[in-house]
Amino acid sequence: MTLVAILSGAGISTDSGIPDYRGPQGLWRQDPEAEKLVTYDFYMADPEIRRRSWLMRRALAARAAEPNAAHRAVAALEASGTPVRVITQNIDGLHQAGGLSARKVVELHGTAHRVVCTRCRARSSMADALARVEAGEADPACTGCGGILKAATVMFGERLDPRVLADATAITKACEVFVAVGTTLQVQPAASLAGTAVEHGARLIVVNAEPTPYDALAEETIREPIGTALPALLARIAGESRG
Repeated sequence: MTLVAILSGAGISTDSGIPDYRGPQGLWRQDPEAEKLVTYDFYMADPEIRRRSWLMRRALAARAAEPNAAHRAVAALEASGTPVRVITQNIDGLHQAGGLSARKVVELHGTAHRVVCTRCRARSSMADALARVEAGEADPACTGCGGILKAATVMFGERLDPRVLADATAITKACEVFVAVGTTLQVQPAASLAGTAVEHGARLIVVNAEPTPYDALAEETIREPIGTALPALLARIAGESRG
C-alpha cells in the first residue's frame, strides 16, 4: 500500500485557535519582539525574557486548544488502513490528541507539553512548571540541579535533534506521497524534505494558503482552507491507496 508522509506546519493548527508565525497575521509579523521569547541566546541571558516567555506559555496553555478537522482527517487516513507518518513542525501535540498513534508522529521541533533543564537535561511536565508559575515563581528552576528550565522545544538558535531529523529523512525517502500542509516551506532543514521526497520519486502535494518555494516541484497545489481541503484530499488518497 502507498506510504503517505505528511509534513505539517502551523497552518494546520490555526483552526484550533493557535496562531501561525509567518503568515499575513502571523505572530512574528505582528510582534517582532515576541521572537526573542523563543530565541535560545536571549532566553538564557535575560531573566526578564524568561519571565515573559513563561507568561506567554501560561496564556497559550489556558486556551486548551483542541484538534480540528484536519488533525482528525490524518487520524482517519491511518484508520482506513493507509500507512501514514506525520513529520510535524508544530509543538502542540494536536496530531496525537486527534487520534493518530504517537509512534507515527515525528516532532521536528519538540513538544510544548514537556520542559527540559538546560543544565542536567532532566525532563518533566510543562503543566507542573506552569503550576509553579501560577503559584508565583516568575522563572521556575530545575528542582534537581537548579538549572534554567525551558520548554522541550527547539528554540531559534538551537539545532534539531539529529536522530529526529534522521527519522524524518528516512520517512521522506521511503514515501510514495508527500503532503506538505500549512507550512511556508521556508524553515530549514524541514523545508528541504519536500525536495528530498521528489528526488526519491514521491508525488508532492502542497496545501497552503500562500505560495511556497517548492510549488514548482509539486504535482498539485491546493490553496483552499485546510480544514476542508485536507480531509477531502486525504479521503481521495485513501481511495487511491485501496484501489
